[in-house]
Amino acid sequence: MIRFLHTADIHLDSPLRGLEVHEDAPVEKIRGATRRAFDNLIDLAIGEEVDFLLMAGDLYDGDWKDYNTGLFFADRMGRLNRAGIRVFIVSGNHDAASQITRTMPLPDNVTLFPSRKPATVRIDEFAVAIHGQSYSSRAVTENLAANFPPYDPHSFNIGLLHTSLTGREGHEEYAPCTVDDLRSKGYDYWALGHVHKREIVSEDPLIIFPGNLQGRHIKETGVKGATLVTVKDGCVINTEQRDLDVLRWSVCRVDLSECTSTDSIYSAVRHGFERELDLAHGNPLALRLILTGRCGVHTQLLNRTEGWIEEFRGIAAGLGDLWLEKVQFRTERKSNPEEIISGDSAVAGLLQSIKRLDLDSETLLEMVPELAVLKSKLPAEIYNDYHFFDTSPDKMTELQTRVAELLTSRILHHGGTR
Repeated sequence: MIRFLHTADIHLDSPLRGLEVHEDAPVEKIRGATRRAFDNLIDLAIGEEVDFLLMAGDLYDGDWKDYNTGLFFADRMGRLNRAGIRVFIVSGNHDAASQITRTMPLPDNVTLFPSRKPATVRIDEFAVAIHGQSYSSRAVTENLAANFPPYDPHSFNIGLLHTSLTGREGHEEYAPCTVDDLRSKGYDYWALGHVHKREIVSEDPLIIFPGNLQGRHIKETGVKGATLVTVKDGCVINTEQRDLDVLRWSVCRVDLSECTSTDSIYSAVRHGFERELDLAHGNPLALRLILTGRCGVHTQLLNRTEGWIEEFRGIAAGLGDLWLEKVQFRTERKSNPEEIISGDSAVAGLLQSIKRLDLDSETLLEMVPELAVLKSKLPAEIYNDYHFFDTSPDKMTELQTRVAELLTSRILHHGGTR
């Protein structure tokens, strides 16, 4: 029986983004998160007495600031070496040969696959053949898998590759290939990297993205870790996702439709936070709060967003290891503005003008100076959520709606309909 760990996208010493601006943020936990998650991986490998460890690219996050990153990695490889565990690595787009200018001698148990062409490493004692190729440059646009060698009929064959396959949202299309390309090689297991969300792409043969080891920002939510694989008589008999992250990211949507008072808002938000903490199973949590629903407190929320944000941060602080990354106000009023404001008033005319704006690319370019002024006057909760030069119809429609809602709330609050 053979057991091995498959990990990818460790991004060692990559900073976690989104919490560093908050004075109460867990600075040390943020700075050391990728290292501590990597230590969890090493502890798991030794504790489970795995036979070898596969790293499918992006071990690093780019060139090292100094040699400390390399020293840390070499030290952990030494631990595995003393435990008799071999390590097989392909570099990805972030740690390609052209990206990493420093080098560090590594223990004999570590094999880094070459970038010039695919290579095969055989582990005779386990009858395993591992085929892989590293990146020579950051942007690899050719199909690397096409040139991988044919399978060894006398071995359990593993393909080690950093790829986007046919494309995944949020990831550059590097080393593109199809599932059929991989199947055509006849391998028993494909250990992929590059996509940060765990995905079992195929069951026969097993083609797996294990996801990254530690979420680094709000787009990398949920459980993170590595895949433990057990092989018997040349067949995979079990795969397990092992949780290894040390700080988790989550998006918490709270529906305020039934809220009619400040206390009811606090209660709904607190319950949402508690729900997410339960799902984190004791891990510290970085959370984005999104408030939704057609509710009577809509105007009340928009009229003092900064105050609400601080109060929500206070609720989070009282619950323990929970920090707010951002609060987004996405509620709606129960009545349409047209039902509240007289159709022939100046305010109604202003709202109609906003609706008639055609914010296409050319219009935006003409408005560049005005956009800078607009950004300086809008509350942070609006301009932080929109890139003013993202001209996609959905973004422009949403921005127009948000500005109209803000104006209506402010006008109504100050008696603008009289």
